[in-house]
Amino acid sequence: MPSQKITVSVFGSHDCSQEVEQIAHELGKIIAKMDCVLVCGGLFGAMQAVCQGCKEAGGTTIGILPGKDKAEANPYVDVALPTTIGFARNAVVACSADVAVALPGSYGTESEICYALVFRRPVIDLGGWKIKGMISVSGLEEAQQRLREQVDQIRADRSSTAGAENTAKCQGGA
Repeated sequence: MPSQKITVSVFGSHDCSQEVEQIAHELGKIIAKMDCVLVCGGLFGAMQAVCQGCKEAGGTTIGILPGKDKAEANPYVDVALPTTIGFARNAVVACSADVAVALPGSYGTESEICYALVFRRPVIDLGGWKIKGMISVSGLEEAQQRLREQVDQIRADRSSTAGAENTAKCQGGA
């Protein structure tokens, strides 16, 4: 698994304020600069803004779509994955994350947060959710810092796991 890129899922609404869109756009840039892959619901609003920021910074975006048509994706999605499962796709968006960031939103966003916590994924709270188990931050700068810490830890864990697997192979193990 060490060769796989780290995925950061961003949870947010299709119906959001300009302020949230600006935060999402900057967050997308941050994710790309960390050499992570962005995963989101792939539609519009905060999802489009985060994808646009990620693409502008040279990153890769994946949209997990609710319907059956790839054309539903916003124009900044690199890989559109139609699911035909509607809101149930929120579980896929959450489970796809190595780490997640939650923006302000509504019930769909909240369901993604809950799924991520059930799946034991770290979730950075950039939306004022204050749900037990989330990593609380006071703004984008602190969110970037916490995201960097999570990404660095995941990379370190994967590196040590790969080292242990290679040692086992060299000693005739698995």
